[in-house]
Amino acid sequence: MSSDPWGRVDETGTVYVRTAEGEKVVGSWQAGTPEEALAYFERKYEGLVVEIGLLEKRVKTTDLSAKDAQTAIEHIRTQIDEHHAVGDLAALSARLDKLVESVDSRREERKAQKAKQTDEARTAKEALVTEAEELARSEQWRSAGERLRALVDTWKGLPRLDRKSDDELWHRFSHARSAFSKRRKAHFAQLDAQREDARKAKERLVAEAEALQNSTDWGATAARYRELMADWKAAGRAQREHEDDLWNRFRGAQDVFFAARSGVFAERDAEQTENLKLKEELAGEAEKLLPVTDLKAARAAFRAVNERWEAIGHVPRDARPKVEGRMHAVERAIQEAEEAEWRRTNPEARARAAGLTGQLQDAVDKLRGQIEAARAAGNDAKADKLSKELEGRQALLDQALKGLEEFGG
Repeated sequence: MSSDPWGRVDETGTVYVRTAEGEKVVGSWQAGTPEEALAYFERKYEGLVVEIGLLEKRVKTTDLSAKDAQTAIEHIRTQIDEHHAVGDLAALSARLDKLVESVDSRREERKAQKAKQTDEARTAKEALVTEAEELARSEQWRSAGERLRALVDTWKGLPRLDRKSDDELWHRFSHARSAFSKRRKAHFAQLDAQREDARKAKERLVAEAEALQNSTDWGATAARYRELMADWKAAGRAQREHEDDLWNRFRGAQDVFFAARSGVFAERDAEQTENLKLKEELAGEAEKLLPVTDLKAARAAFRAVNERWEAIGHVPRDARPKVEGRMHAVERAIQEAEEAEWRRTNPEARARAAGLTGQLQDAVDKLRGQIEAARAAGNDAKADKLSKELEGRQALLDQALKGLEEFGG
């Protein structure tokens, strides 16, 4: 028979462990000496010590879930309760009890942390909704649209709330975005409608101007042309593709009339020569507005110069194209600056250009992958064919990217 402070082996080879409740059978040992039997079950005890130590470390230093920790604790406790080792089993049970307390404490901490994160997420999402609802009333179409897109990205990065709360907040958020989009579409549709109305109005003015170009009622017709010019300016700008053509026809009809009148009133040549000098000075003053750096100021300044220009009267016919061409060049530059500003604030057109660019980029990337696969498979003929197709798609992509740059990115 052999024994130590925590266990013994009797004459039959039965191994016992000493506990506060008395000796408990650990197992039976028939091969080897009693000392070897005790050593074997003491090693099993040391194994439990190591296992508990590792679990304590995991609970303390990792994000081991409370459920997994509890499962591991119960596994070890079963071995202790079934007395499969020789050693201070009560001490191991005490360590497991403390470990349970630690796991429970961490569970409560995580529960509190999750509740805090949920409250923070709720506060953040409510703030996003409030801002989105304010932006929905904005008329800063470009900046507000960009901000709303940024808010969506922020929303996606936040944790979900309970389904009911999350759905209610998202409904308000989505409704705000939809309201802004609807107002923006209506705004640009109204601009398009205004340009169409301007085109129709200017076509009527052109028709009347062309009908009057052969009139010999000099005074009344000249007065009417001045009224038509005022109506032209009041009509606003038509679509870009129509504006220049309508203007050329309108101005051309006036040129025919005023040229005929100039022939009749040749004695006014001296006055027209002086007019030319004044208009050349005004043209020079207008040219100083270029390049346009402040669109609003340039537009106002040109309007003031043009009013003085219109008040001067006609110049000699042969000098008119040059001096008027100088003024028209300045006016066109200002108009182009207006068009560029309009394009920069037209998110619908920019979105279409960006969408086309994305589709072309996807097609180019797909073709490159197919070419690599064909090369890897040894199918050079297919790879060469796909390479030619890639050249065409790449050219279209480069053109689309260049067009996208006109929208400011």
